Amino acid sequence: MTTVEESIDVAVPVRTAYDAWTQFERFPDFMEGVAEIKQLDDVTVHWVAEFGGSRHEWNAEITEQHPDERVAWRNTDGKENAGVVTFHRLGDSETRVMVQLDWAPEGLKEKLGAALGADDRRVRGDLERFKQLVEREGAAARGWRGEVRQDPTR
Repeated sequence: MTTVEESIDVAVPVRTAYDAWTQFERFPDFMEGVAEIKQLDDVTVHWVAEFGGSRHEWNAEITEQHPDERVAWRNTDGKENAGVVTFHRLGDSETRVMVQLDWAPEGLKEKLGAALGADDRRVRGDLERFKQLVEREGAAARGWRGEVRQDPTR
């Protein structure tokens, strides 16, 4: 498993940053290589992405979600990955968004890319584009504000 940890400060209130992040179907607007996201239900998201010269599809389950605080997920099939995004209030109109992503590189290209820090640069670029998007748009349409509690049996 490879772990990527990145963070960025955005000049919007924590609610705005969280609401923008939880509009999962907009991820292709700021995530490099993500072609499509479909939210299938409150806890299931279907991903279509291209990286390492290949197209990948997988489903992810939101394992924990607390409004204005955190969203955690793990794959249920396809590309092995899991992670968490947390939102930290720095002031009335400033938020730190922190991402921790664990994934299993497959094949020589992905393993070499991970070893050379390509995945860290990609996540950093995604966060920079998220910052531009959320600061430009300001108060976004409301994201889903329901709770998903972590299953203690996992």
